Amino acid sequence: MAISAHPCDLSGAGVLVTRAAHQAEPLCNIITRLGGVPLRFPVVEINGPESPERIAQQQVDCGAWDLLIFVSPNAVEWGLKLFPQGLPKQASVAAVGGRTAGLLQRAGIEVSIVPAGRSDSEALLAMEPLRQVSGRRVAIFRGNGGRPLLGETLEARGAQVEYVEVYRRSQPQGDVTALIAAWPRQVNLVTVTSNDLLDNLFSMLGSAGRAQLCNTPMVVISERMLHHAQTLGCKQLIQAAGADLGSLQQAICGWKNKSK
Repeated sequence: MAISAHPCDLSGAGVLVTRAAHQAEPLCNIITRLGGVPLRFPVVEINGPESPERIAQQQVDCGAWDLLIFVSPNAVEWGLKLFPQGLPKQASVAAVGGRTAGLLQRAGIEVSIVPAGRSDSEALLAMEPLRQVSGRRVAIFRGNGGRPLLGETLEARGAQVEYVEVYRRSQPQGDVTALIAAWPRQVNLVTVTSNDLLDNLFSMLGSAGRAQLCNTPMVVISERMLHHAQTLGCKQLIQAAGADLGSLQQAICGWKNKSK
């Protein structure tokens, strides 16, 4: 979704940005431009792979892969870094969302499979090329762990799936006392872009910050996330159309315009 030039005036509203530190600035810049106050609170850190030895072996074996799937911008960034010799040229490339596809294309990699609209595994799996995978060797570039839906569904459709876990997510450690104390005066809206990040946010704030978090309006990026946030007790949820900057801006402005 495109970013509008002047869609709303946030009038000094404080917006908590929970993305990893190296990915937060574009959204923070938009919030500032709209007259809001971005509050940087990264709830995830991204580091190198858990098993460099396994990646090294996969670098040797990658010539047999038929289809490469990148599930996130982090998967692209770390995947390209860890495969400096390049990706196998015979393989088709798929991306779960537009941001991920855009990073691949800017690196000169042709992306032939990317869903329009929704940016999630369900939308990708609904595409015809992902339905005809029997006998194909599929490499899924992702972080450690992650949702099993994509790999399990492709295996059920007859594919040989290999996970290429090119980065590792971890929860930052730190003192949140000052944030919790300032929350009623400073935090008007929370933005979260995955269930993992939402779980980390609850974990980091602990019982001392739980009630404030549940009662603060929150932007989420999918119906699946919305349901997860509801089960955690969040009461005021705004669903963005996706995790891209245009969709997040639209959701933030929708909240602001509705609260006038």
